[in-house]
Amino acid sequence: MLGSFRLRHMIPFLDRLEQATNVLVAGCGGGFDLFGGVPIAEHLWSRRKQVVFGNFSFTNLWLCGGERINPTTWRVDRSSAEIPYFPEKWLAEWLATRGRAVPIYAFAKSGVRPLAATYRWIVEQHQIDLVVLVDGGTDSIIFGDEPGLGTIIEDAVSIVAAQSATEGRAVLAAIGFGIDHFHGVSHHAFLENVAQLTRDGGFLGALSLSSGTPEGAAFLDLVDYANQRQPAHPSIVCNSIASAVRGEFGNYHATNRTSGSDLFINPLMSQYWIFATSHLVTRMGYAGGLMETDRMEEASRAIELYRQTIEPRPFRPIPL
Repeated sequence: MLGSFRLRHMIPFLDRLEQATNVLVAGCGGGFDLFGGVPIAEHLWSRRKQVVFGNFSFTNLWLCGGERINPTTWRVDRSSAEIPYFPEKWLAEWLATRGRAVPIYAFAKSGVRPLAATYRWIVEQHQIDLVVLVDGGTDSIIFGDEPGLGTIIEDAVSIVAAQSATEGRAVLAAIGFGIDHFHGVSHHAFLENVAQLTRDGGFLGALSLSSGTPEGAAFLDLVDYANQRQPAHPSIVCNSIASAVRGEFGNYHATNRTSGSDLFINPLMSQYWIFATSHLVTRMGYAGGLMETDRMEEASRAIELYRQTIEPRPFRPIPL
């Protein structure tokens, strides 16, 4: 991921990273999405940039024992309470083994307004000049008229909130192409959306995570660490991406959580696709309905109401 001056200009995302000084790397879809941001953080640290982490959390944060920043936000560190499912704590512990004490904020489930307020607070508190949202999978690149939406609610709330809070200083990096097939996502529609965002000027390039780089090695080490800390519930998404980074292919199962399913681990799973959130929000038909939401239930309803007004695109396989 360490590009020359010329390479940075070939991939606009790398230019955005180079121009930033203080970066918030935030998981946008919940749970282990944050881990997909660690290679980006490794690249930023190599360029002497400052990094803050955030994550839309699936953990019961009321039990974490961390500092409560506002009604929906907690600061997590290695001393936070031992909760069976706690990716943010595993990250804090892993970072400590590498001598890094980095702020990590965990966001409880909410609608757009509370999350946007949190993003504004972090941006001001840490003088953030770029927010990088990270999605494990590609179902965040959805306009609303696709045949299937996958698990879109957390992604959509995060994207609209970050865009509202930063006024164009946010990008989305999605890694894990193909993983969302299990949730009914059409990857034909995803590629069609990428083409549209390319025409709009909102596609900021793509790059692969490779095992023979410090960024790739860090990701693999972090996933292995989390598997040891949370053996009963390893991340399917992170382990699938890690398998692709290691060069596995086809129906390969890194965890017994996927036993009985037919996987297609492939090199495209290790590729980041990066987009300007401003262009993505413009194409999201339900973005306006999300703006005034306070709770997740309201956000879910806003998307449902939008879907009732449109005729979804037909499901098409990729013709290859």
